Amino acid sequence: MFNKIGILGGTGFVGLNMQKRFDALGVDYAVTSRRHGVDARKPEKILEWVQDTRPDVIVNLAAECGGIGKNQRRPADLWLAVTEISAGVLRACAAAQIDRLITIGSVCSFAAECPTPFLESYLMNYGPPEPTNRAYGVAKLNGLYGAQAFEKQHGLSVCNLIAVNMYGPFDHFDLEDSHVIPAIIKKLQTAIDENSPSVTLWGTGTPTREFLYAQDFADAILLAATKPDISSDFINIGSGQEISIKDLATTLADIMDYQGDILWDKTKPDGQMRRCLNVDRAYGVLGFTASTELRTGLLRTIEWFRNTEN
Repeated sequence: MFNKIGILGGTGFVGLNMQKRFDALGVDYAVTSRRHGVDARKPEKILEWVQDTRPDVIVNLAAECGGIGKNQRRPADLWLAVTEISAGVLRACAAAQIDRLITIGSVCSFAAECPTPFLESYLMNYGPPEPTNRAYGVAKLNGLYGAQAFEKQHGLSVCNLIAVNMYGPFDHFDLEDSHVIPAIIKKLQTAIDENSPSVTLWGTGTPTREFLYAQDFADAILLAATKPDISSDFINIGSGQEISIKDLATTLADIMDYQGDILWDKTKPDGQMRRCLNVDRAYGVLGFTASTELRTGLLRTIEWFRNTEN
């Protein structure tokens, strides 16, 4: 059993949700990020923080990410940031002899032609990730295999969790870089505020996605932290449910009481047509099951957005 969890990148979207969940459960944790002067790309900064706070488990949430738009505009920036962060964290945790490191992979690392739902064993067996997020997906995958290498060579105890698209309060709602749920929420709210008769969304609406409420992910982190016997093999973390983007948009419009038309700009990319995880191992190994239904999570996210961002 751990005494304290250290959260790298803990002031971002997922980190803030994790803090909220940990506070509710009475978990002892320490948080740092670039805002606190700790750049996860620099092992010496992480070592200083570890020596000050003394966590025995570290969760690496430090990242650079975004939706299709950001992945298309800034693939090199995303690849470089994720690669440098992974290397910096692994070097620091090995040097500090941390009892447990929990790394976070991405559903974006699975191949464009991968059978669905994705099993952990499918990674690297069906070709490269989907082109619209290939640089990011490859970089995240490199971090997972790097963690395995550090476990083998340096004895670092690692648990690699592969997450689906997460959503919830504290997300980023700018249209340039946000993921699909906050982007649709922002567009619908703008249409409501401007009394617009229609709103236009990217693509055809036919692809399906799986979404996980970010505070549920905090529960998976806690379970991984309490099971030091789990090796660096990968574990998918998701809700086990998928929904088409068109149905997601309809659900959000219903919750937000938007009465206008939803139009689709088919000149914009859809991305991968189906993206969902097989989560059997998460239940069998960790005992994890997502507890927040999608509509409930969307209601909470919209309420937070309207009270905070709008």
